[in-house]
Amino acid sequence: QVQLVESGGGLVQAGGSLRLSCAASGIILSRNTMGWYRQPPGKQRELVVSITSVGGTTYADSAKGRFTISRDNAKNTVYLQMNSLKPEDTAVYYCNVRSVLGSSWGQGTQVSVSS
Repeated sequence: QVQLVESGGGLVQAGGSLRLSCAASGIILSRNTMGWYRQPPGKQRELVVSITSVGGTTYADSAKGRFTISRDNAKNTVYLQMNSLKPEDTAVYYCNVRSVLGSSWGQGTQVSVSS
């Protein structure tokens, strides 16, 4: 059974930084495509960044230059470093992994950025 657990969210002032973590069990993240998504209040869930098994990344325009995805294979954990945060980054952030087993989501972690 695949389980993803996000952590690291919180309240931060504009211009600040946060690092989100997504720890996985039941699946090896480095062998699959995974992504960070977010759902702002009242809006649909959107892709922030994805990373493939070979390390290829795709960033949303809103994340380019400010967010960085990384992977610790030994810990089976993926991180999202978020710098220069803006109020419009306020959202629930979810990690997702896609594999032959299907698509799995974490429970989400709230990120709130005050102006």
